[in-house]
Amino acid sequence: MTSDQAIHTHNLKRIHLQRLRQIYRSAGWPCLDTIEIDLIAAGLLERINPEGRPEYLRVSDTGMQVLAESLNTNRAAYDAHEALVRKVAEHQIEQGRIAYLDLTLLSKPGEDWQHSKPDVFSIRKTTSEKYLEPIIFEVKVRRADLLGDLKKSAKHQGYLAAAGQCIYVLAAGIAKPEEIPECCGVMVEEGDRLMTVRAAPRAEPFIPTVSTWMSLAKATPYRSQRFRGEML
Repeated sequence: MTSDQAIHTHNLKRIHLQRLRQIYRSAGWPCLDTIEIDLIAAGLLERINPEGRPEYLRVSDTGMQVLAESLNTNRAAYDAHEALVRKVAEHQIEQGRIAYLDLTLLSKPGEDWQHSKPDVFSIRKTTSEKYLEPIIFEVKVRRADLLGDLKKSAKHQGYLAAAGQCIYVLAAGIAKPEEIPECCGVMVEEGDRLMTVRAAPRAEPFIPTVSTWMSLAKATPYRSQRFRGEML
């Protein structure tokens, strides 16, 4: 049984799993709210009443199983996400572009500045600023993560302010292209290939800010793993 199945069986939600993690990492002092009532009723938490000491909560064996299943699910999602991120970076290199991972960019989509951490940032190999065509790629492998992302319009607006173009790269089957804002492009993973379903509206010329140039200057471009394999 997965953690999702276990939570569903007990009519619990993600907030219950978050609380379960918090209690496992803490001293177990009760909050005395409805979330704890649900977790105790489901057998995921136990009430401990030591003599002469205040009552505290402990994660039960069943609760530990749910946490372990959740950890395995998160690890699998992380591995899938990282694999798709690197596939996007490889694709950009094949297109003759320079790709960066783990960048932190500063942009101003509205009145306030904000920091963005795109999955992949790429630029053309050119000495002319107006032909750089910077693109940010946001990778999603789980529908829940995508839907949570789309609720935060400031996030992709920040990407557009930082690069001019933003493309969502989706694992197969997690969403329809029309669910993605029209200001962003859409790519879908199909087997070993990345298919462009909708091109991102072009913003030319787009000149990166001094802050972006500094981020790129301090970063190391992604090196193709395929090329490394051929050299070994």
